[in-house]
Amino acid sequence: MKEKISLAMARRIALAAQGFADPRPSSTPDRRHLARVLGRTGLLQIDSVSAVVRAHYMPLYSRLGPYPLALLDNAAVTRKRKVFEYWAHEASFLPVETYPLMRWRMERAERGEEMYNGLAKWGRERAAYIEDIYREVVSRGPIAASALEGQKGSGGWWGWSDAKHAFEWLFWAGRITTASRRGFERLYDLPQRVLPPAILALPVPSPEDAHRELLRISARAHGVATAADLRDYFRLSPADIKGRIEELVDAGDLLPVTVEGWSKPAYLHKDARFPRKIKARTLLAPFDPVVFERARTERLFDFRYRIEIYTPAEKRQYGYYVLPFLLGDRIVARIDLRADRPAGMLRVHAAYAEPGAPPQTAAELFEELKLMQGWLGLQRIEVTPAGDLGSALADVAAS
Repeated sequence: MKEKISLAMARRIALAAQGFADPRPSSTPDRRHLARVLGRTGLLQIDSVSAVVRAHYMPLYSRLGPYPLALLDNAAVTRKRKVFEYWAHEASFLPVETYPLMRWRMERAERGEEMYNGLAKWGRERAAYIEDIYREVVSRGPIAASALEGQKGSGGWWGWSDAKHAFEWLFWAGRITTASRRGFERLYDLPQRVLPPAILALPVPSPEDAHRELLRISARAHGVATAADLRDYFRLSPADIKGRIEELVDAGDLLPVTVEGWSKPAYLHKDARFPRKIKARTLLAPFDPVVFERARTERLFDFRYRIEIYTPAEKRQYGYYVLPFLLGDRIVARIDLRADRPAGMLRVHAAYAEPGAPPQTAAELFEELKLMQGWLGLQRIEVTPAGDLGSALADVAAS
């Protein structure tokens, strides 16, 4: 085993760990493909922005190509569900088998220790009101927070803001979970009425055992990573991982290595693949595990990436909703993209090449845009020749 890994090899190891060493399926992806992706990524981060498509749908597309959106939707609603929602990296879909590994976080949240400080403070002040809301879920679930807006209960008038706070507190504490969604709005119910009985019957590990197992999942999803990378994947605290990485090294799950150009020690997962080549071609969501930890993205790809949704338009460098373009084992471009569904159009507002992008970048990017256009059910692609790659992409589109 090599003790020092080149940066190019680290990129290939990381991409292989995320499933990009495999070709996209030749047939319509099904539940087996979904399970394979989840087995590699360990989670799908949920986000509400639908400028192109909501971000939790994109990692499956990036790895599998066009697939029916119902594949993920159905995995999250039936009694045979494959995923549940909880706080992991951020709000995420997780394989149901991971549920016991998150119980420590739920128990801490119920004590006000593992949630946003403002919500924890609110929960301490409004404990009786939270119990009122919980009783409503018991009697009326599945139920949306909006169903209690303006309703008068024993805790006083239930406005949207208070109801949402209570539902979120109960969700953090694991006392309720997402049964399904209506649009993007959660419908909440009790875990025992939502999750498969076999999952609820699994033993709950100690926090230390859970943290160790979450680090294993993180290491498998990274391939090669620093301690900070491993910790960040499930938002573990420094105290949570104290001694855990060393235990995984002693057990042979992690192998200490150095990576060219990295200032911190790295750890290689024992089953990491060392592909000689990655033949990926895809667009990545801003919250794809390949890029959601921005410092790691910069170390691996020399690609500085920020989401500019909340930046005033006049101050944006690249655009409102910008997707990285992965070609081979490099991020070679970024594109400001919008799905204009009423017009049936995939609109490219701007495209930018990265330094050293190959000559075929515009042509390869347009082929990927055509694939995405079909997946989203849009009729046309419109390219605005903005950005240093925009004109070349517009020429390809016009040819």
